Amino acid sequence: MVKKKEREETVPEKKNGRFKKRYSILTVFIVGLLALLIGSGSVFFIMDQKLTAARQTSRSMAKIEAVYSTLYNNYYRHVSRQKLENGALSGMVNSLGDPFSEYMSKTETQSLNDTISSSFTGIGAEVRKNGDKIQIVSPIDGTPAAKAGLKANDVIEKIDGKSMSGVSLSKAVSNIRGKKGTKVTLTIKRDSETFTKTLVRDTIPVKTVTGRLDKDHKSVGYIRVSTFSEKTATEFKNEVKKLRKQGAKSFVIDMRDNPGGLMDQALAMSSMFLENGKTIMQVQARDQAPQVFKAGKKYDDGFKIKEKTAVLINGGSASAAEIFSAALHQSANIKLIGTKSYGKGTVQNTVPFNDKTELKVTIAKWLTPDGSWIHHKGIQPTVKKDFPSYAYQTAIDTKKTYQKGEVSDQIKKVQTLLKALGYGPANANGYFDTDTQDALKKFQADNKLQETGSADKATIEKLEDKITAKVAASDDAYKTAIEYVK
Repeated sequence: MVKKKEREETVPEKKNGRFKKRYSILTVFIVGLLALLIGSGSVFFIMDQKLTAARQTSRSMAKIEAVYSTLYNNYYRHVSRQKLENGALSGMVNSLGDPFSEYMSKTETQSLNDTISSSFTGIGAEVRKNGDKIQIVSPIDGTPAAKAGLKANDVIEKIDGKSMSGVSLSKAVSNIRGKKGTKVTLTIKRDSETFTKTLVRDTIPVKTVTGRLDKDHKSVGYIRVSTFSEKTATEFKNEVKKLRKQGAKSFVIDMRDNPGGLMDQALAMSSMFLENGKTIMQVQARDQAPQVFKAGKKYDDGFKIKEKTAVLINGGSASAAEIFSAALHQSANIKLIGTKSYGKGTVQNTVPFNDKTELKVTIAKWLTPDGSWIHHKGIQPTVKKDFPSYAYQTAIDTKKTYQKGEVSDQIKKVQTLLKALGYGPANANGYFDTDTQDALKKFQADNKLQETGSADKATIEKLEDKITAKVAASDDAYKTAIEYVK
């Protein structure tokens, strides 16, 4: 068992310059979700506070040490010290019932740290812990996860055949990631369906900000922020400058399906839109008054955005994305358009140990400028706009070909997509009738597919491709934002 002195030494004063005084902005992360692109984050307490806590609790360790010693010396089979220690540490953290607090192994720690500052190989999907389930928040644009059609709220039941029920978030991430070009098979549960997807791991790009002028309104700049990484604020600033040169006089900022990331980046970006002295956010630790973060040159380096702006949010907008959205709405009266955000309002502290493991623990909650805590509540948009219902339809099982005379939920999905694309049939009731067959033949002819009148794999995949394009073209939230800022 580690002795008292050794325990105290495992809390280093500095690691790669990350440990500074409490709430030092360069060391503060907000954990919205543990992502395959962006890792979790930290707010650090002063080291002396941790050491005092360790001395105060040292007397209560006698029982734990007695159990440890009994198991190590008397259990009928040999058990390693490391296994017992890891079990004890994990058990203490798990007793909190907090999915964002965990004791991480060396592998899990390395996986977490790699995501913060560099590119890596994986599938490119943000995941979160929902009870004992591993759930996808959203795929990153252009990644294997997005190309495979993974969607928000998909539950990853198995990874390469191994059940993920009750597995820690970090462990699940470690299992999903791997060398570029290797395959990983995910068993996905979507609503009442269960299916498998085999993805090829690839390099996940670090670039988090993209932009363009709206094709119909060249004075409106559209900026998409996928996550908050180390260089996001700089990328964002450069994108604004570029679009200004191209003629942008107003902006639409897309925070949809942004799972969060680094808090200092959210502060920097928020400050760009706020008058100096306006509140960006507040952080409140246990038994302490909230610490208020206000806009100013220390965050935005004097770079300000005064053009008319609207922000797009949805249920995948979390944590740092919510900090940004709430700050702009409450402190700059900027409209939020879309659907309610995710609702993640806690702060985690990551403590590294000498053996390269880490403890991640929730130590504070963050509040919006007006003092609201959005945890599990989310942020309501100023203007509610959503995609049509068919955009949320679950994937159609392509293992089977569906034919006239059959009845199933899968056929109902085929009918729904055909109807959304203007082919009919009149009723999407799950019965494969003549109207459905005729609609399929017309769709197949228009898309140079074999005119079988049956829903085979090629036809279903083309249907889903077409509906994806239609959804993108029928983005009412984006259209509303353009009308507002143009």
